[in-house]
Amino acid sequence: MTVSSYIDSLPPAPRAHLNLLQQIIRNAADTSAATPLTENLKWGQPSYAPPKGMGTPIRLSWSEKTPDHVAFLVHCQTSLVEEWRLMFGETYMFDGNRAVHLQVAQPLPKDALHQMAVMALTYHTRKP
Repeated sequence: MTVSSYIDSLPPAPRAHLNLLQQIIRNAADTSAATPLTENLKWGQPSYAPPKGMGTPIRLSWSEKTPDHVAFLVHCQTSLVEEWRLMFGETYMFDGNRAVHLQVAQPLPKDALHQMAVMALTYHTRKP
């Protein structure tokens, strides 16, 4: 299965969100020079990895067990989710130190997600 076939297999609402998230991540990679971006499935989820040593991969997820949201995930040993909590407060639903959950019934916060994607894709280059 490919990333495209995975996304195409989803119900309409999460499919639309994952398609838009994919576009946001690709745009973030282009604007931050985190290219080439490697897209594949990791653990059955779409994964978007910047060049080695530049940043951390971003994964996207949706599950029938929690059909009301999609997840924007990063490696749990980064400080990214904590940084996002400080930046955005309680605006978004965070899951520990690994994910932001986004309601499928709500429009995606494109600007914030672009910023989050840039931060993830350039994570190692930003660290002292």
